[in-house]
Amino acid sequence: MVAGETSGDLLASLLLDGFRARWPGLRAGGIGGPQMASRGFEAWWPSEKLAVRGYVEVLRHYREIVGIRRQLKEKLLQQRPDIFIGVDAPDFNLDLEADLKAAGIRTVHFISPSVWAWRADRVEKIRRSVDHVLCIFPFEPALLAQHGIAATYVGHPLASMIPMQADRAEARRQLGLHVDDLVLAVLPGSRRSEIQYLAERFFQAVALVRRVHPAIKIIVPAVSTLRELIGQAARAAGMRDDVQIVTGQSHAVLAACDVTLIASGTATLEAALFKRPMVIAYNMNWLSWQIMRRKKLQPWVGLPNILCRDFVVPELLQDAATPKALADAVLQWIDAKISASEKIAAVEQRFTQLHHELQRDTAQLATDAIQNILES
Repeated sequence: MVAGETSGDLLASLLLDGFRARWPGLRAGGIGGPQMASRGFEAWWPSEKLAVRGYVEVLRHYREIVGIRRQLKEKLLQQRPDIFIGVDAPDFNLDLEADLKAAGIRTVHFISPSVWAWRADRVEKIRRSVDHVLCIFPFEPALLAQHGIAATYVGHPLASMIPMQADRAEARRQLGLHVDDLVLAVLPGSRRSEIQYLAERFFQAVALVRRVHPAIKIIVPAVSTLRELIGQAARAAGMRDDVQIVTGQSHAVLAACDVTLIASGTATLEAALFKRPMVIAYNMNWLSWQIMRRKKLQPWVGLPNILCRDFVVPELLQDAATPKALADAVLQWIDAKISASEKIAAVEQRFTQLHHELQRDTAQLATDAIQNILES
């Protein structure tokens, strides 16, 4: 297995739970993170090695990443595992999967690359690289079937992990917050490059929000390796003493908050499953953005909006993601909480519907699909 970054580690760990229940003697190794390691996975390289986003950023780490892939390919061709599962990280995994498939090793990709949102040209590469795709969104198998790619819808594992109705009061108790506090969650990303491009402007926006609501509580979940970098960004914005940074606990933070200012990515779907109003933002290297925007196939970037086929929550991208614009968008949600509760209720209702659409026994369905592939 190869899982890149924090979200991939989490998703792969859920698969491993299902696999070990079916095959107690399972041996698994490759690239993974702490969640996978806690389930007996042998991480030959840590998943954070692949946690790079953006064309320019990838180029800076290109030699190291290519070196890891070459070494991993050689190791797997020698060991010849029964099956290889690439978890997300398509830029890394699809090339590796193509080489393994050509050598007769069965290959599965978990989480279809978003050919319906970005880079439709990837479809041919997927067909060449994988024997089967495990899809987390219900419309994906039919789309892939049009291109001759076998796929199974297994639901989104986060939809089963996150309760339909989160206990906000208990989450606040865990985080030392009062039940009546006004709480803003700030999630500037789980990659170093995201923190570098987003965190300071997020905290500058928070400072503007705080001028209007001085008593607001600001809480930031951070992976341990990025906590200091996030603290530096908060200090640069003059907000370090007014921000509570916690290691991990992103789900508790999302359960506890009234609204979240959040980087585009998997975390936005988590926020939607917690039924929280949000402001989605993203900023990256200018050249990376120019390349990405030309490959965009639909008007939405945030997963909640893509899945709802509507701008349910605001998106502020690149030059539009100014501190003032971010603050104004957050303040609109806070105003709605205070004086327009029907607006909040409408978002909660739409996200509840989405939650039901995505909720399946992912580990069981994925395990069944893998067994069928092994027996074919």
